[in-house]
Amino acid sequence: MNVRTLCLGILSFAQMTGYDIRKLAAEGNFSHFCEANYGSIYPALSQLTKDEFVVFTDEALDGKPPRKIYSITEKGRVHLFETLNKQPGPDRFKSEFLFYSLFQDKMPASDFRKLLVRKIAETRDTLESLEKANDCCDHGPSHFALGYGVAMNKAVLDYLKKYLASFDTTQKEATESLSDKD
Repeated sequence: MNVRTLCLGILSFAQMTGYDIRKLAAEGNFSHFCEANYGSIYPALSQLTKDEFVVFTDEALDGKPPRKIYSITEKGRVHLFETLNKQPGPDRFKSEFLFYSLFQDKMPASDFRKLLVRKIAETRDTLESLEKANDCCDHGPSHFALGYGVAMNKAVLDYLKKYLASFDTTQKEATESLSDKD
């Protein structure tokens, strides 16, 4: 998926500013689909406007420059649904944490344990956020996407907790083994 399609999808729910789109795409409910930031959203909105997939109106603000409120056009909806009728590419998953984990045998055990504990906390936070969003959501199709995210994060959390327990046991046994030799 590209940022243009993400913007069209967001605008299919409601009209909003580029700032609002960026907030949803970077931190909100749409942050799980593709990387999007100011540097990609505003050029995408500009191109979508040129292609007549979106229009904007200027909203006057007291003492400030007007802000643009974007809306999807009928042509934009048609384009969005044509895009959605194509087979999506495979999911891409990238993780700095997994890169670090490849080298856990090269770092102090206590440092890797801290990484594990931090990753468990991050995963719990993500899971909690997705569960809250799912509870508040009244859009049926969103329940599938949110439920998928909940299931994935539950599985990751379960794996991380089991690995941490195993890691701690291994470290304890190694420490005891060293103590026995003294």
